[in-house]
Parts: sequence; structure tokens; C-alpha cells
Amino acid sequence: MPQLGETVTEGTIIRWYKAVGDAVAIDEVLFEVSTEKVDTEVPSAVAGVLRAVHVAEGQTVPVGTPLAVITATADEPMDEPAVPIAAAPEPDSEPPVAAGPPSARVASVAPRPEHDGFLSPVVRALMDEHGLSPGDVAGSGRDGRITRNDVLAAAANPPANRFVAAPPPQAAVPRAGPDDDVVEFTKARRATAEHMVRSLATSAHTLVATEVDYHHVDPVRRRAGLSYLPFVARATIDALREHPHLNASVGDDELIVHRRINLGLAVDVGFEALVVPVVKDAGGLRLAALAEAMAAQADKARTKRLTGDDLSGGTFTITNVGAYGTVVTAPVINQPQVAILSTDGVRMRPTAVRSDAGEWVVAVHPLGNLSLSFDHRAVDGAYAAAFLALVRELLETRDWEQEL
Repeated sequence: MPQLGETVTEGTIIRWYKAVGDAVAIDEVLFEVSTEKVDTEVPSAVAGVLRAVHVAEGQTVPVGTPLAVITATADEPMDEPAVPIAAAPEPDSEPPVAAGPPSARVASVAPRPEHDGFLSPVVRALMDEHGLSPGDVAGSGRDGRITRNDVLAAAANPPANRFVAAPPPQAAVPRAGPDDDVVEFTKARRATAEHMVRSLATSAHTLVATEVDYHHVDPVRRRAGLSYLPFVARATIDALREHPHLNASVGDDELIVHRRINLGLAVDVGFEALVVPVVKDAGGLRLAALAEAMAAQADKARTKRLTGDDLSGGTFTITNVGAYGTVVTAPVINQPQVAILSTDGVRMRPTAVRSDAGEWVVAVHPLGNLSLSFDHRAVDGAYAAAFLALVRELLETRDWEQEL
């Protein structure tokens, strides 16, 4: 067994391409081996005849283990190591083959078509990791065998019906004891819980966060009597125009990009439920009008005056938990959207800034984080990070006095 990598200590024989009694040429592929790193076809280092095979397909052995015997001619005496042939550990593999004369071992080493269900450990592990079955992957190896690259290609282009993860096994339902109090779920609490569980089962949740210096926002918002939230919302809207794939929904093997930006605002209602009223066509509102519309929707939510139209059509959501001094929040995506932004707590903290003379000095500025949960089905990390970087840049550099 060759050592295929510095840290590799063992390998699994995937397939023998020669049977006992076959002639072998130098550099002709003799067998294929799978390790935790890679699947590799191994060529013969010598020419001759394959006289014996000591490790069957599917068997895993340490590096350095004798695998087979090749002699110059078919009648040359063999000095074989005393290593018995072992059966492959796969449950669907062939039955054990006992040691014996070469003619009795041919069946154990002849190439087998892929339809017998044999998959290398690396391929099996990758398929399990990506939630794939053999029927989801087109094999490009010999005889249609599925390779590591085939699995990676299938994972990168999954069919739509695999976007929704299978529900996890149900755990035992806890029961209240004599020292416990029971608070029955309200209809609103139950709806929120069901939505959150469904969202986690649907989207590939991923989190990115960045720190924002609100030094230029702070004096403007104080004079206008506003919180930081409408400034974040205004910067978010402009950033979505540059990164529209976050103002979207995942459809049937496609990304549906919404032209209108309908901004959802997650609002807590008395610690009992979470509702998301929507500011329709928020992309057409400047800061003052946007702040007014957001405040109006939040007030309707808290006074239970929302209509069905107020709760429909959202394309991107912002949740504001920063008032409680949060540092980093990982919000759950509001389906069927693909991203949600959380505004975390803003605190006065020392930070390095450039003086008018161009030197770095320490100043105390209002700093806070923005956290973005996004659906990795829709975009990759670089796209999401670029969007968040633009939101930060707009908050830190825009002339907010002019915006008002």
C-alpha cells in the first residue's frame, strides 16, 4: 500500500484493474486506492504477470501492507508473504474468498461494474456530507464508477428537491414535573416557533458580521431624534441595489431576484411573538420618509393593528436587538427570503482614527456590529461579505445631513 500524502496512514482498495494471471506492463494502471484525502489510480512499477492478490476490493489496510505479487513470468516461483485474502467490509460486497491457487482467486479481483453498489469510503463520506445518494450522481470513472469529483460536481449543482433538508429525528417530548410551571403556547408563539424550525430546515444558514463606526451618523440622528435603525435600513437598501441576489428567494432550481425592495422589520410583541411588518417599495424612500414608515409599521405591530397586506411581500428583513446591548446576533432567515440583517448594540469605545494631519490617533466613537444571516444556497460568503462591507462603508462615509 503506497503512502499517498504525508499524513496518510492507510488506504482502501477500490478496484483491481487486473485479474490474477493477467499480464501487467510498466506504468499500466494496476489498482485504485482511496484515502481520506483522495482517490488515486496506481500504476505498476514493474512488468510481468499478476500472480496473487492479498487485499480484496473494499479492504482497508495500513501503508506498507503487501497488496499483490507480480513475477516476471507466469511460471516463476513466488516468494509470497503470508498474508491471507480478506473479504471487503462493505455489506453489499461479494462473500469472502479463501486463499488458494491463482485460478481460484480470479473472481475476487476481476473488475466489477458500478451497478453492484461499491463506493469508496471517500466517495461514501462525501455523499453523506452533501446529502446525496448514488442515484443523484453521474459516474465518470471506469465502468461508470462514481468518483470524488463526480460527488463534488453534483453537490455544486444540486436538484431543487434536495434544497429542503429532511426533518431530524424527533426527540422525546419533555413532561412537566412537580417543581415546574407550564406556560401554554399561544397561537402566535406556536406560529413563530413553526416558522423558525421550518426556516432552519430549509435554508443553509451562514453568518457574517462586521463592525461599524457610527461617528458620522450619531450627530445627525441625535438632531433628528432618530435611532440608528433607519440609517442602517437606508444603507441596506442602497447596498441591495448593488447586490440584488440578497433581495431574492430560492425557487425551483433557480434564484428569483426581486426588482422591488420590500423591507421587513422584525418586531417583538410583548415578548410573546415575533411579527415582520413590511415597508413596501422601501427603495424609493429617502431617510426621513423611511424612518416614518418603519416607525408606523412597528407601532401597528405592537398595537395589533396589522393587516394581511402589512405582513406580505417582504423581500429582505432587518431585526433590531441592539437596544439590549447585543454584540453578535445570528438571526433566523424570514422565509422565503435569503437574508436577514441584525443591528447589534452601539457603544462608545476607543478606536484608531486618522487625524487631520494624517496620523493615527485614538478617539472614542460609537461602534457597533452588523450581523447578516444568509442562505448559502443563494450566494457564497464573498458576495454576502461584499454586501455587508458596502453597508458599513455607506454608514461611515455618507453625508447624512444631506440625506435628511
